[in-house]
Amino acid sequence: MAMAVFLVLMSGCSASLAPVVDIYGQDTRQRKVTSGTHHVREGETLYSIAWRYGWDYRELGAANNIPAPYTIYPGQRISLALKKPSSSSSGSTSKPKPVTSTSSSKPAPRPSKPVPAKPAPSKPSVSSDSGARTVGPVTWRWPASGTVVERFSTASSGRKGIAISGRSKSPVIAAAEGRVVYRGSGLTGYGNLLILKHNERWLSAYAHNDAMLVKEGDVVKAGQKIATMGATGTYRTQLHFEIRRDGKPVDPMQYLPKQ
Repeated sequence: MAMAVFLVLMSGCSASLAPVVDIYGQDTRQRKVTSGTHHVREGETLYSIAWRYGWDYRELGAANNIPAPYTIYPGQRISLALKKPSSSSSGSTSKPKPVTSTSSSKPAPRPSKPVPAKPAPSKPSVSSDSGARTVGPVTWRWPASGTVVERFSTASSGRKGIAISGRSKSPVIAAAEGRVVYRGSGLTGYGNLLILKHNERWLSAYAHNDAMLVKEGDVVKAGQKIATMGATGTYRTQLHFEIRRDGKPVDPMQYLPKQ
């Protein structure tokens, strides 16, 4: 019996006992797992595997020669070892040919007036009074009503998001427009989990849900109800909410509008 339990625990990773990045247990300074392999299980996506081991999904896809849309299959092995870029193309590059004029040796006429440069566009911002806040390209809003009972921490055992308390089955909404890239319960400590992709750099996660009301591939609008609050994978009714930029957790309080 003990041997069977050991084999089950080992089935997720081979070649090494790679630590799993969960809500609390891994170094929040973003030391991703860079050894071993992961065997893909039913229901997993490259996004959820990257989330589990602290990778950016694009980097993990590139390391395993998996291009967009990052389709994977049960039983497939995903390497967690960093690969150095190939240098086979070095020395084979050709020098650019010099540009010569064949029509005339006269210099091109200069414009009579210099064209003024266009000012760089300023970053958009939205007043917190509107219930939303724009940071860079993403407009964020609160994913649930309730009290923030735990905050983001940079401590080695700290939380990589925030915990919002609330009533059982109360609404959980999309914090920004995006697409559902994972729906499942396969990540340690997260319970029923949804991961949304907002653009190439930004993802958000919604954990401990009771009911999940959207499926993988769904495009959701900001403010759309995507789940109900629950206590799956935890000891109390709460929403664990994370924002990740380029695979790294950031403090959601710096992006959500002030309450």
